[in-house]
Amino acid sequence: MKRLAVAFTGPSNSGKTTLIVNISNILQKYGYKVCIVKHDPKDKAIFDVEGKDSWLFSQTGADVIVISPNKTTLFKQSNSSISKIVELFDDFDYLLVEGLKTLPLPRIAIFREKLDENYFEMTDAIATDDTILKENIPKSCIHLDLNNTKSIIEWIDKNGNKIPYKTLSVI
Repeated sequence: MKRLAVAFTGPSNSGKTTLIVNISNILQKYGYKVCIVKHDPKDKAIFDVEGKDSWLFSQTGADVIVISPNKTTLFKQSNSSISKIVELFDDFDYLLVEGLKTLPLPRIAIFREKLDENYFEMTDAIATDDTILKENIPKSCIHLDLNNTKSIIEWIDKNGNKIPYKTLSVI
């Protein structure tokens, strides 16, 4: 297992989710196990349909695990550290994190239409489409083509944090 972790950041509607989905699909097509962590800072994610059993269970305030033949879903009523999340995933080749700006992982910032300097300090690479002029990208950041998923995966392979088994101090 590769156990590489990388984070993606950027303004709303910049294309973070689309890029992560594209990367995940390509990696899985080649047989890699991919895990994704999405930060939901406004608590707006909905994990089940209102009125269904698992939703009713989660409304009690209890932690709930739903087990089915093809998946396990965890409804936890408290925050978890990234190291605890990695323990849950156990084996993976790639861990793709959307958001969590303070997490010390190699980070790709995604921009379309306009750069936001607030992201530069925490960014290792910037992925843009042709709406951004390359000369406006800081020299301290690698420039990646947002539409060239293969080159972004190559960057992740070279720069992703290697997460050792049972030793999560790298994160």
